[in-house]
This record gives sequence, structure tokens and C-alpha cells, in this order.
Amino acid sequence: MAAAMVPLPVLAEPPPAGRPGVLAACDGSDGSLWALDRAMTEAELFGLPLYVLAVVNPSPAGYPPGMVELVQPSIELLAESMADGLRRAVDTVQAARARPYGGELQLHVVLGSVIEVVLAASAGQHTLVLGTRGNGGFTRLLLGSVSTAAVHHANCPVLVVPAPPAD
Repeated sequence: MAAAMVPLPVLAEPPPAGRPGVLAACDGSDGSLWALDRAMTEAELFGLPLYVLAVVNPSPAGYPPGMVELVQPSIELLAESMADGLRRAVDTVQAARARPYGGELQLHVVLGSVIEVVLAASAGQHTLVLGTRGNGGFTRLLLGSVSTAAVHHANCPVLVVPAPPAD
């Protein structure tokens, strides 16, 4: 029986720009889990820290004046839920690897626009790793909106990880 893992702390700010690492964007989708596995391999290969980033956009359209105070508890609950999901994603990928990732690992959950946060967090990083599609509603697209934006606008090299071939 495997030993219980100590829950990793989740930071509420983006990864540090002054300390390059491998940045993995993770939304819990299968594609982001495959990308997370590849990001672990990249971080090991280059001896770099791994920063796993999840972004929560609680209101894509914004809030009317005075509304933020009313919804703040819900936003905090949503961020905590995303942090738990991020921990589970890391545990899932670790359990599936032949040899678990043993390098430095930081988890980050940031509030804001997914594309804007991912692009800003890519500044100063060695590599940004993401899946071809996440949890968006347009599954017919070959690349999701986040991966497309990253390929065109990220501030570091981008590795887009496709789904594994079907058996």
C-alpha cells in the first residue's frame, strides 16, 4: 500500500518570474493531465522547478458595482475547489508514472482571465506546457483557445502535448 501523500500547499499568486522553470497549465481535463506528465519529464530533464498553474475566472463578464463583496465567499470556495482539483490532478499523474516526479513542485491557483494569466505567467519561464484542448465547450477544435493564444503570444517556448494515440 502506498504511503499517503502530504497535501501540497497551493499559492494564490503566479509562479515567480525571476526563477525560470517549467510551467504547466492544468484545468483537470485529460489533455492537461497528459501535458502535466510531459511537464514533469521536461522539468526532470532540465533540472528545473515545475510550476503547475490553474486559473479560475469566476466572472468572465465582470461584476456590477458593489457585487464583488456579495460573491466573494463563492469566489473563495471556487478557488479552494480548484486547489483541491489541482492536488488531485498531480496525485493522479504521479500515480500513473513509472517513477514519480521528485523535483521541486509548486502549485498555483490564480483568479483572472485564463489566457491573460497563462500568458503573463509564461514570462521568464523555460517552457510552457499545455494540452491541445481543455475543458472548453468546443471539442471540435484541434487546439483550444488557451493553447492557440499561447503558441502565438507566450513569453517563452511552448510545448503543446497532443492526446496519446487511441489503442
